[in-house]
Amino acid sequence: MASKRYRKLGAATGGERVGQIINGIFLGLMVVITIYPFWHVVMYSLSDSHASMSGGIFLWPREFSLLSYQQLLSTKQLYICYRNSLLKTLIGTGVSLLLTALTAYPLSLPRFKGRGFFSLMIFFTMLFNGGMIPTYLLIRDLHMLDTFWVYVLPAAMSAYNMFILRNFFQSIPPSLEESALLDGANPFQVLFHLVLPLSGPALAALAMFYGVALWNGYMDNVLYVNDSNLQLLQNFLRQLIAAAGAKSGTVSEMADVSAASRLTEETVKMTVITVSVIPVLIVYPFLQKYYTKGVMVGSVKG
Repeated sequence: MASKRYRKLGAATGGERVGQIINGIFLGLMVVITIYPFWHVVMYSLSDSHASMSGGIFLWPREFSLLSYQQLLSTKQLYICYRNSLLKTLIGTGVSLLLTALTAYPLSLPRFKGRGFFSLMIFFTMLFNGGMIPTYLLIRDLHMLDTFWVYVLPAAMSAYNMFILRNFFQSIPPSLEESALLDGANPFQVLFHLVLPLSGPALAALAMFYGVALWNGYMDNVLYVNDSNLQLLQNFLRQLIAAAGAKSGTVSEMADVSAASRLTEETVKMTVITVSVIPVLIVYPFLQKYYTKGVMVGSVKG
């Protein structure tokens, strides 16, 4: 009797079951809407170019073919560009996190004189910037044209990310810092041995912000770099898509031009998109759990 009564108490009512079914259907549709566009791109890239020209929905490859991947992956320039993009993302993210933390920490301290003025000056850069031509002239005068560091230093710190981290630092109890200072620690030791280890979620979220922005960015390559050995993956893929669209030599960057000429413009685009997002798809699941937590905590002033 008791177990039957418990089952009755725990069982969902008719209205709740209907609500659960509706929620399940809605969430299932959202999953399909979210995943299908990328699935479509992958299946299209794995299809024969001429078989895929009929269009429609791609649930599976049509006349499975790896010709587009063979042509793209046999291009030596692709690996040079992959190396440059990976180095830019890894080094740029590390430098950006370091500079952001070094700026955010003093601005989070109430005893720091002038923090209101410096915060206002940094906020000002979120509203106005120098413009493309003055920025180019400045980078030229700094002798950073056609150098790797032009990918890292000019945009090394985001004001938006700095304010997120500053707010997160302000949520850490001041008594922890005071205890460390009483024990003889200096401000750098407090920052690197106390504050940063407690800021893992916020740092992970900012690392993802910086990493994705650096990985996807290519305008610095277009504006400041002409050396092919410093070319970025996204710019190289953009040139491939433009060459396929113009049908001028089609994809002459590829190793086997005769084989590449059998590829359609859409197949080249789908293959290029798939290759470019693979690193992000590999890294994102490991950082996703920090994303919402880090941003929400950093956005609330404690």
